[in-house]
Amino acid sequence: MKRNLQRSMSSVMYEAIGSEESSFSEEQRAKINEVRASLGKLPDKLFLYSSDASLARYLTARNWNVKKTTKMLNDTLKWRLEYKPEEIRWDEVAHEAETGKIYRSSYSDKYGRSILVMRPGCQNTKSTKGQIRYLVYCMENAILNLPPDQEQMVWVIDFQEFNLSNISLKVTKETADVLQNHYPERLALAILYNPPKFFEPFWMMAKPFLEPKTYKKVKFVYSDDNGTKKIMEDLFNVDELDCAFGGNNQVSFNIDDYAARMREDDKRMPLLWKRSNSSSSDKQLPATTPDVSLGKSASDSDEPEKEIDGQVRNN
Repeated sequence: MKRNLQRSMSSVMYEAIGSEESSFSEEQRAKINEVRASLGKLPDKLFLYSSDASLARYLTARNWNVKKTTKMLNDTLKWRLEYKPEEIRWDEVAHEAETGKIYRSSYSDKYGRSILVMRPGCQNTKSTKGQIRYLVYCMENAILNLPPDQEQMVWVIDFQEFNLSNISLKVTKETADVLQNHYPERLALAILYNPPKFFEPFWMMAKPFLEPKTYKKVKFVYSDDNGTKKIMEDLFNVDELDCAFGGNNQVSFNIDDYAARMREDDKRMPLLWKRSNSSSSDKQLPATTPDVSLGKSASDSDEPEKEIDGQVRNN
């Protein structure tokens, strides 16, 4: 079935996906303080999780339900103490990165958000545990490189060279679990670039793993469709954007250059988690950031919307 864009791209609205305004209502402020109090005294390495921005992200993910938010946060704190994501270093996961299957781009989108490029067709390992650990490393690195006024990142998933052997429901489920349970409201947008027709059945199987707020952030973009190409133009500077995604940047992924960048970032990671930095992180949520969205904001409702962009087209 040929996808039919039922509304012109001139009607694409710039809305915040998962973002809140820079000030809180009295009720929201009370709930932030209530959750903070319920956490008690946190160890230094987890102190950032008592910041306004962090608490508001978790509250948003649980529709500002204090009880559910507190449970979610306690689960994340336990996970972080056991998994120690902030202690993962490049040399531990470098073998997972050799083909460029996931990497943080050297540029941000127009709103300063980190960009994780994912190329599942470049999968080079079989260990689910190793793949998830590398994903967590990439998430932590993307967060490290966010500007002070941003809480979210963008994923661009490139389906070049993707085939059926790259499909893994197990990895997809574990990815969804990590993203939604331990990095809530960190994803602004996930762009699926040129997904093939055979991806559609997999997408339908994977969709139940995703919360409605998450799958509404997924946008399908096709290089031969001027309508969806506008999503890329609205989000990215075309001179910086990789030529594989319709931009003018001819620089390709180089593992040696990337390794050097990551090792430098590894040196900065411990500083992020020092208690002395908590004052800078205890900020209000960033001002509303416009995102390209066809239809309502992902935070408007948990009811399924009529998706004209979240569907694999027939070729």
